[in-house]
Amino acid sequence: MAGRPQVAKTVTALRREVARWRAARETVALVPTMGALHEGHLSLVRLARRRADRVIVSIFVNPAQFAPSEDFSTYPRTFATDVAMLAEEAADLVWAPANVSVMYPDGFATRIVPEGPALAGLEDAFRPDFFKGVATVVAKLFIQAAPDVAVFGEKDYQQLRVVTRMARDLDLPLKVIGAPTVREPDGLAMSSRNVYLTPDERAVAPTLHRVLSLCAKKIAEGRPIDTILAEGREAIERAGFVLDYLEARHAETLMPVGSIKDGPLRLLVAAKLGKTRLIDNVAV
Repeated sequence: MAGRPQVAKTVTALRREVARWRAARETVALVPTMGALHEGHLSLVRLARRRADRVIVSIFVNPAQFAPSEDFSTYPRTFATDVAMLAEEAADLVWAPANVSVMYPDGFATRIVPEGPALAGLEDAFRPDFFKGVATVVAKLFIQAAPDVAVFGEKDYQQLRVVTRMARDLDLPLKVIGAPTVREPDGLAMSSRNVYLTPDERAVAPTLHRVLSLCAKKIAEGRPIDTILAEGREAIERAGFVLDYLEARHAETLMPVGSIKDGPLRLLVAAKLGKTRLIDNVAV
């Protein structure tokens, strides 16, 4: 087992360590997380390790991206276990603000509000303040840690596109890297919220990915997108989900598409199973 990573709880402590690495001409990668780590997160850490000399993993459950009706207070928090897992992956530092006021001190009054085609009726339609909270906290993490690269999972595909656009638009000096979704053996995308599923719901949950993959296959074969999506929506709801959306979008811009000829496509879905909201996506 590798040594336990350092834990920085203040911006000053974080920057002090990054400055020491920079003085040694070492490169830095950042993996932003909200903790409750699983194999999907660890795959991001491994990719970050391949891309930089030093790896920072942030653990911060960001209140700014939760609506009052959402699960901020009950979101899984497993810090000691998280740090032990990161030690196994040889992460160098855990950036874990001591409390919310370290990230959002009294009087905090600035938010980043993303716009454009990536905000076109997917997560933003159902969680209207979500990406404001994400963009603001991620911008702060980028400024605090000053990484050369930052690694995000493709499971949160719209988030990846929004963060990539933000970094580009604000001329932030880093590269945002997307990493493939890690799945359970039955296809369910790994998520910290999967622990909310009951045993019966867990048995049904992989249906979401099965339907998504079948829709992608049919669209790739040239079947009409609108017809295939309608069939997919019906199949998801028939399995017991409450569907928020199942959409085909341009893989880079997230603009709506009409046919396979409109460019690289991505299918994205969000649906509730019991009290648990699941999201997933696949390339066409």
